[in-house]
Amino acid sequence: MAHQNNDNNTSLTWAGADNGAATTTAARRALYLKLFSGELFKGFQRNTIARDLITKRTLKNGKSLQFIFTGRTNSEFHVPGQNILGNTDGAPPVAEVTIECDDLLISSAFVYELDETLAHYDLRGEISRKIGYALAENYDRRIFRAVTKAARQVSPITKTNFKEPGGTQIRVGTNAKASDAYVPASLVNAFYDAAAALDEKGVSGEGRVAVLSPRQYYELIQDAGTVASSLINRDVTGDALQSGQGIIEIAGIKVYKSMNIPFFGKFGVKYGGGDTATAPNLTSPTNVGDFVGDSMGDQNENATPSGQKTVNDYGEEAKFDHSCGLIFQKEAVGCVEAIGPQVQVTSGDVSVIYQGDVILGRLAMGAAPLNPAAAVELVAGAAAGAGNNAAF
Repeated sequence: MAHQNNDNNTSLTWAGADNGAATTTAARRALYLKLFSGELFKGFQRNTIARDLITKRTLKNGKSLQFIFTGRTNSEFHVPGQNILGNTDGAPPVAEVTIECDDLLISSAFVYELDETLAHYDLRGEISRKIGYALAENYDRRIFRAVTKAARQVSPITKTNFKEPGGTQIRVGTNAKASDAYVPASLVNAFYDAAAALDEKGVSGEGRVAVLSPRQYYELIQDAGTVASSLINRDVTGDALQSGQGIIEIAGIKVYKSMNIPFFGKFGVKYGGGDTATAPNLTSPTNVGDFVGDSMGDQNENATPSGQKTVNDYGEEAKFDHSCGLIFQKEAVGCVEAIGPQVQVTSGDVSVIYQGDVILGRLAMGAAPLNPAAAVELVAGAAAGAGNNAAF
């Protein structure tokens, strides 16, 4: 005879309870299927933009690529009766800039075939995307450090009596505080100073761009109704305006945002430290992870074994303690690519032996200054050219 509940309440069978353990809601639902939403949380994906903003060439069958830098020449009046055999000063002067390819950059992961079979989402595709993001991020960081280096260099022309223009540093604001980097009016003034400097140095107005940190960019677009805002040309509004993809234009300079520019010795943002010369008074939004505000580290051939060794010298971390933005034209930096960003996957016997595949992303490139006159570095908290803002 079946048991009868004397309290007239239904005696429930908990179909989701593991071995009948139904003391809590979680226990009663333990055996229910966890459905896949069809969406993947892709983590922190930073836009990579540098590849199309500089001069890029493909390197084949060699370790370096030669770029020719041609200086200016003068005009002179013809003297009747004299032969015309070239300017008497031997102009224009010519110099070469050689850019080598850094060592092969890789990012890889091993995907076990059984895991891939059991997973109810595109495991391999997601891993491939993350590998691609890692390579692209490193690409941008090297390019932007090379632009910063260009802004502090003199011209490659060394011919006597020919002094070609070099790079430019412009201070944002006038206080000895890093927080000036976020003041919209000061940023706009710095843009116009940069545009004037590029004009005065004979740099083409075509292809001029600026790259700021995200918070600087958003300060600019929030600055509605002020004098600074009235000087900003907005091609479109709405979502496109906030995308950071060169929609805002100041003094003919398209403005981009990136988490990969040098920013007070970090990449893209620097939290805490009070309002000092090298740290803006910026409170962390908490739980930002290890990849936000990365330390820049030393990236050159003399780096420590734990550091990043490269053929090209991208500078020491301490040299970027006041850097807070870049303005440049595409001739500022050259990039050589021996192997463009690509993903390879093992197959055949390797897959059989290890019952899985290695997904490998690889990239071989190098970057260096070409025409320093086309590069401008924005600094805050110190005068331009002072201290660790000096040349590399």
